[in-house]
Amino acid sequence: MPNGPDGEVGETAETSLGRGAEAPRAAGIAGIAFAVLFSLSLILLRRHPAADSSAAEIARWYLGTTGKRVTLVGLYLVPFAGIAFLWFTAAIRHNTAALRDRFFDTALVGSALLFIAMLFASGAAGGALFAAVEFRHAPVPSPDAVGVARAFAYTFFFVYALRAAAVFMIVTSTVGLRSGVVPRWLAVSGIVIAIVMLLSVSFVSLLALLFPAWVVALSILILRRPRRAGTADVGLASG
Repeated sequence: MPNGPDGEVGETAETSLGRGAEAPRAAGIAGIAFAVLFSLSLILLRRHPAADSSAAEIARWYLGTTGKRVTLVGLYLVPFAGIAFLWFTAAIRHNTAALRDRFFDTALVGSALLFIAMLFASGAAGGALFAAVEFRHAPVPSPDAVGVARAFAYTFFFVYALRAAAVFMIVTSTVGLRSGVVPRWLAVSGIVIAIVMLLSVSFVSLLALLFPAWVVALSILILRRPRRAGTADVGLASG
């Protein structure tokens, strides 16, 4: 085997990807799990009283059984979505070990960790008032308090988390495009979606769902890859 840049024994792209191809399902399964959990948590946590709700409407929602269950499920799905995404990122790095450089590797890991951190912060901000009422027996929050909590959650998610996700998409798509590991159509679409996410200034849930949709497409291609990659087929998916 050839020596690496630090004098250590390195791996060729074929050897590394051949070894990674023995278990590529980890990335595919983790990616789909993340997309499902992320989408469900986003939908459930958005089922809060409307922004113009009265104090009586807010009290009925916070004290009602349905609202509690919906929010509790959405709140506890967030950390599992983050764990699945962390696993997805690790599997992606494993499967492209011989094709990345330190710059892109740092950007990939950094953007993934930032996305998870901002996702957790958003979930905490969105569920803090509910947790206080449900578990700490705090009084029902006022409309102003609900509005502030909603603003915190939306800011963490749409302003910060989605932009970290956009960087992750750009890095993954760029590495995949340069190496031929990811099909061109998926890499280009990922870059386009990422640019839209970076430049958007709106709080539109549909925009947030573009990211898990792209992860699902990548995950399906990973799952379709043969278990062992030959010399002429070392990519995440053919085509």
